[in-house]
Amino acid sequence: MSPRLLSWSGGKDTAWTLHVMRQRGDEVVALLTTVTDEFERVSMQGIRRDVLHAQANATHLPLIEARIPAQCDNATYEAAFAAALAQARERWPALDTIAFGDLLLADVRAWREATCAALGWRIDTPLFGRDTAQLAREMHDGGLRARLCCIDTQQLDARFAGRAFDAALLAELPPGCDPCGENGEFHTLVHDGPMFDAPLAMREGDTVLRDARFAYTDFTLA
Repeated sequence: MSPRLLSWSGGKDTAWTLHVMRQRGDEVVALLTTVTDEFERVSMQGIRRDVLHAQANATHLPLIEARIPAQCDNATYEAAFAAALAQARERWPALDTIAFGDLLLADVRAWREATCAALGWRIDTPLFGRDTAQLAREMHDGGLRARLCCIDTQQLDARFAGRAFDAALLAELPPGCDPCGENGEFHTLVHDGPMFDAPLAMREGDTVLRDARFAYTDFTLA
């Protein structure tokens, strides 16, 4: 099995992807994360950079950052992503595959495949096509612990912000909401699981609404 890079958001899907890859014997050599310069946070998830690095340390994997501005067009994103891939290949010349935690969205997967192919890379999506209700239960039963750090209030009530990703949450999600938030309903911050050597102690902060749409709950290292 060739070495693999893993696109890491700090959320449950990429964390569980790492666990699954290790279980099947893949050699995951590093994590790659997109970080927004002005905020020093993971893009979309809003996870603080020091929390991100604590996660990487807990996986015992080096972290490569693709840095982008807050107002980022697609060309700028792709240039930052390409630079990060080049950095990874310089360190591990045999690298030619990057894994993603995609679950259901075929158009997103196709875009990733085309973008990476143009740069001479292949993609791997170990969780793609899984039943998300079953997968959500599998994650929790398997020891993954996460909190909801971003809510799209156009799809899910802001009261879910900050909640633990657990059986009670899954039971309360409204009809039409994907149990894994695959349609962007919510994003998570993982603080414990079989992919970590030890849990991260987190402290919940304020929840703020950004762009009149996204409710972000701030979490810091305790």
